[in-house]
Amino acid sequence: MPVNQQGTHSREEIMELLDGLEVAAISTAAGDRLRTRMMHYGVDKDFNFYLASMKGDPKTLQITHHPSVSILAFKQEENINDSREVEVIGKAVMVRDDAERQRALEATARKSPVVKYMMETGNQGLLDCIKVVPETVKFRVFREIVQGMPPTVMEFPQHRVVVNDWSLLNLKLRNWVTEVRVPFLSASVVPILLGSAIAGMASGTFHWGFFLLTLLGGVLLQAGTNVMNDYADHRSGNDDINQEFVRPFSGGSRIIQLGLLSPLEVLSGALLFFTLGSLIGLYLVWARGWPVLALGVVGVASGFFYSLKPVDWGSRGVGETAVGLNFGILMALGAYYVQTLSFSWVPVVAALPVSLLIAAVLYINEFPDYHADKAVGKNTLVVRLGRHRAVVGYLALMATTYISIIVGVAWGILPWFTLLALVTLPLAVKGVLNARKHYASSYDLIPANAATILVHLAVGLILTLAFLWEAFQVQGLLYVAVAGTVFLLYVLYEYRHIEQQKNAFLGLKRSVG
Repeated sequence: MPVNQQGTHSREEIMELLDGLEVAAISTAAGDRLRTRMMHYGVDKDFNFYLASMKGDPKTLQITHHPSVSILAFKQEENINDSREVEVIGKAVMVRDDAERQRALEATARKSPVVKYMMETGNQGLLDCIKVVPETVKFRVFREIVQGMPPTVMEFPQHRVVVNDWSLLNLKLRNWVTEVRVPFLSASVVPILLGSAIAGMASGTFHWGFFLLTLLGGVLLQAGTNVMNDYADHRSGNDDINQEFVRPFSGGSRIIQLGLLSPLEVLSGALLFFTLGSLIGLYLVWARGWPVLALGVVGVASGFFYSLKPVDWGSRGVGETAVGLNFGILMALGAYYVQTLSFSWVPVVAALPVSLLIAAVLYINEFPDYHADKAVGKNTLVVRLGRHRAVVGYLALMATTYISIIVGVAWGILPWFTLLALVTLPLAVKGVLNARKHYASSYDLIPANAATILVHLAVGLILTLAFLWEAFQVQGLLYVAVAGTVFLLYVLYEYRHIEQQKNAFLGLKRSVG
């Protein structure tokens, strides 16, 4: 209840207007800019507004990271002087309580077809639910504004909270988790696990300290590459004009565009990640030898200049090749050398499928970015070929992956257990067929984006397990079984999660389209 109220209009009159409207303008801060979007809402008797949107939605990120929110609900009448509006200024909080969340979604579903569909199909778990707690509510009638009369104002001073420094720090850390794209750091983890597993089989010994340093250095290098790419795309204007991106597969993290981190913060973070990764690399050079330096220089140079001018590998049509080599063969070979102090063709052949698949992940994710990349001169392979012809390249990458596995086993370089990776072939075929049909539709291409990521993860982990089995066999059966079960459960979880999102999106498109 409001502590005080000024004006001639009643609380019931204001509530009646809000109940009768379907949408309101929601304004949030995005750095030094304001962003406004029309959203369906639910409202309770205490003027708490409830909003619901898909998890990871840009508006949700803005609201939760900059909790000060302004809401404007407007009712236009035939006579403009009779038009009315309600302005609400408040703070946004995520709804965590299950009972309140259910009530809020039910209220919002009465106005929103999106929320209604999600609830009817049991997919409400894909929605974020936000409550805007009012601090001030103002009600205006246009006739009264012209006459110079003040609005009706309700104050809720008990809702005014001061955000403490720890909360701000927590928000900033969450911004960085999004910026670094933590779920996709598997691109560096997979080849390092593979190369280390092959080394353990070859040498019979394992240096855990060097392994952990190699893993951390590789992850820092990928994090620096991701962040520097966001900064470079911001400088070129790519992410600012990209309207076809499909999160989280393409279009970058959108952190700069959402105003959650400044360009200077992003650049500083990229430099920090590259510096820390390089320091780890220099220690490994000192401890394990000069060959580590050669591999490290190639990795840092490729990542740092992937999208940064004047080199800009991505715009020269070789970005996919650079990513494939670095986050496949070179990382696996480096992890192998750190353990064994020698080189071998085995990690090269074993990591070839991983190189091809991570290149395919980048390649298929470039399809939604086609128009934005082309507009700013970022001439990726997809831009150079055009999306229709580029589908052939995607097919070639996926097909060559499985051919390389079969040939590697036939030559006796890869363990026979590696053939288990062929179980992912139906998923790969599904991705290719989807790309052939929907190459020009970013939204409908989601299954191909998701399938490629899952195939990369599954194949890389199966290859790693194959070499662990070769190394331990019966003596390490329990160890291999536990590791295999964890890997399998993780892949199945990712598959189920992505399939659930995909089916919900496609069903939603049919229901409201």
